[in-house]
Amino acid sequence: MKIKAAIIGATGYTGFELIRILSLHKGIKSLSIISRKNENTPLNQIYPSFNTIKNLNFETLDIDKISEGNDVVFAALPHKASMKICSEFLKRGKKVIDLSADFRFDNISLYEKWYAPHTEKDIAKQAVYGLPEIFYNEIKNSSLIANPGCYPTSAILALYPVLKERIKINDNVIVDSKSGVTGAGRNPSLKTIFTEVHDSFSAYSVGSHRHEPEIEEKLSIIYGKPLNVTFTPHLLPINRGILSTVYIDLHEEKSTDDIYNMYTDTYKEKHFIKVLPLGKFPSTAMVKASNYCFIGINYNEYSKKLIVVSVIDNIVKGASGQAVQNMNIMFGMDEKTGLEHLPTFL
Repeated sequence: MKIKAAIIGATGYTGFELIRILSLHKGIKSLSIISRKNENTPLNQIYPSFNTIKNLNFETLDIDKISEGNDVVFAALPHKASMKICSEFLKRGKKVIDLSADFRFDNISLYEKWYAPHTEKDIAKQAVYGLPEIFYNEIKNSSLIANPGCYPTSAILALYPVLKERIKINDNVIVDSKSGVTGAGRNPSLKTIFTEVHDSFSAYSVGSHRHEPEIEEKLSIIYGKPLNVTFTPHLLPINRGILSTVYIDLHEEKSTDDIYNMYTDTYKEKHFIKVLPLGKFPSTAMVKASNYCFIGINYNEYSKKLIVVSVIDNIVKGASGQAVQNMNIMFGMDEKTGLEHLPTFL
């Protein structure tokens, strides 16, 4: 099957990554890229690294025209700007993968508390949270995918094996995460310019980051009861990558082997999740420019404290790569299609 795909908001980093992946995807028949600010501009003028891609220009946002010529729409738009546009494409029978937060919450009041009033509540009920390793079957039958946030992807994959088994734990989960600067998007700000970031390391949005309620809601759904999440993000002086260290206390007698086997059994059929041998822990370099998530665990049998370290590339598995993985599943293709490139490491 060959798919015609469109990317709305294609000039940001997630749009860039979608173009990079989809331009080499053997299941893609054609690719349309849309940008209000750069319409009729050749792609390689905005991103010279794409100079080998010829005759691909940014188009204007014409919902009817895009619907007529495409099977799936990737919405790489800011939060609040996405919901109405996604709704229009759904009404025209298109499959939609939204990379904003506009459809991620089951509880819409949580979205409205942290973002803005939601104008498409009925449409939001159709959305499936696009974490393929957990919601594969739901994604397969959906027309609207809410692509997860980058921090939530790393945190949820780190804890999923324990939570799905309903292991008794304390209800306070601590998620300590570090991200590269691309997580802030392409629009420049004082906090993300070179001289502010280089040779430095800092926490930000402490106690107020909008990914905290997303992490908390999804972990609670998986566990089947409410959990409290304490989430602190940090900015690393690197371009891409997320490293999350997650802490929980177990209230059951488990051995280190029990916990390790729980992880390896859960993820043994999940191509993009790699559980490292005991005593080994991942670095962001291990997943750079790839759709993989590497996980390392440590369990103290005396204190019953479990520490899980997970790493992803924030704009691949944390955004665009995961979006393509979702597209593959929606259209009945092997989920690995177009995503098997190895990490660059350097």
